[in-house]
Amino acid sequence: MKRFLSPIVAALIVLISPAGASAADAKAQLQELVEKIKGKLKSGEKTEQALAGELKAFDDLLAEHKSEKTDDVAQILFMKALLYAQVIENQAKASELLKQLETDFPGTAPAKRAPSVIESIAHQAEANKMKANLKTGAPFPGFEEKDLDGKPLSVAGLKGKVVLIDFWATWCGPCVAELPNVLKAYEKYHGQGFEIIGISLDQDKEKLTSFMKEKKMTWPQYFDGKGWQNKLAGKYGVDSIPMTYLVDKEGKIIASELGGEALDAAIAKALK
Repeated sequence: MKRFLSPIVAALIVLISPAGASAADAKAQLQELVEKIKGKLKSGEKTEQALAGELKAFDDLLAEHKSEKTDDVAQILFMKALLYAQVIENQAKASELLKQLETDFPGTAPAKRAPSVIESIAHQAEANKMKANLKTGAPFPGFEEKDLDGKPLSVAGLKGKVVLIDFWATWCGPCVAELPNVLKAYEKYHGQGFEIIGISLDQDKEKLTSFMKEKKMTWPQYFDGKGWQNKLAGKYGVDSIPMTYLVDKEGKIIASELGGEALDAAIAKALK
């Protein structure tokens, strides 16, 4: 299933390649190093040990240009931090390097970006921690909210039903593409005890309600207008959509990220 990534994740999954520099300066040297790293990543070399030479090369470049407190040299440290954040997945080290960047290169463009990246890394770490607990067979952690109509909304309130918890948005292409399958499943199984709770990451309430009416989405929706900062998206570590969890009659997770025929089959089995 295609997914729409949050800005946080999208910002951390692509190495930013500096460009447009002469062969002798820091920017060009960093460009050459980044290209070398990309080659290793393509061949599956993604551990700290496998990238030890490249990590040392970052330090060598910083030492070579230690007297230059410029954006180009600051970018070297910034790129090293991103490598730890997105490839090596050592968030603590990445944050440490970004704090060093703020100290060593104050006022530079990369240093100004550091706080937001540190925040993004922390958010992603919490998201990963929450997602790790949302495993098949585990109870789905509950919530008590109000739907668009102001009515109580919770998974616990649907105990005895098979429930699809659907994180989505009207602006999400993959979500809209999957919607016909969700509608078909709802029409087919709702009378047998299948329910859906939509959690919309939209910001425009009028657009959301209009879309729901047009598509005949009659199930309840949680909406707080905060987009990617949606309260429940944050609670459950959602960093890409559509994200779905199918929950059984006892409130335990059957599966996640189901779509198409797989969704239909899982619902049918759960309702038996």
